[in-house]
Amino acid sequence: MTVSPAPHPRSQNGEHSHASVATYVKIAIVLTVVTALEFAVIYIRTLTPILVPLLLVMSAGKFALVALFFMHLRYDKPILSTLFAAPLIIAIVVIVALMTLGDAFLIFER
Repeated sequence: MTVSPAPHPRSQNGEHSHASVATYVKIAIVLTVVTALEFAVIYIRTLTPILVPLLLVMSAGKFALVALFFMHLRYDKPILSTLFAAPLIIAIVVIVALMTLGDAFLIFER
């Protein structure tokens, strides 16, 4: 089995070939580290005021990595990435709005 040294080499028909196994291992390591950070952030009391936005950003980043690499959206047409990203953005906006209305954010104390 040959591993491509270039990150996005062109195949013979002009399309991008997929990433190497090493790239997928690196992405898996990044996902593991971000997950560990998510757990660690919960226990750090000084981060309480920004806990929810911080967790939302980290989970959105993980979603993007999984969707782009493991679902191979990085190599498809951009419209497919938009079909995954747009509902994520709408969901984050709705969740933040509902949490703000429900006093879930400590930074918006009354």
